Amino acid sequence: MQDRFETGMTVRREVLGDAHVDRAEANKSKFDEPFQTMITEGAWGTLWADDTISRRDRSLLTLALLAATGNFEEIPMHIRASRNTGASPEEILHAFMHVAVYAGVPKANHAIKLAKQTFKELGVEL
Repeated sequence: MQDRFETGMTVRREVLGDAHVDRAEANKSKFDEPFQTMITEGAWGTLWADDTISRRDRSLLTLALLAATGNFEEIPMHIRASRNTGASPEEILHAFMHVAVYAGVPKANHAIKLAKQTFKELGVEL
């Protein structure tokens, strides 16, 4: 059985793509290596590796939570990852509409703006 780090790295690559993970690994320093290990083992090797919730649903949950908590910096990364998880642009829009009702229109509005920009960069016609 793979350890959590190996599992996490596999899942991270499947969801975010090799290019993203390779960039993150290349930018890792001795200073932030413990943090990178923690998120690889915890977020990717435990949470995302669990199949109780589909990756599509995890994508939608993650995007909604990022928007609801105002953590906008990671939204474009997770929009790009949705190509690998199966979350459609329409489903993502509806996740952000939930954010509008339960966490605030300005947060949802900003998340939608970021999603539109990212989909445009990806060549996704909306």
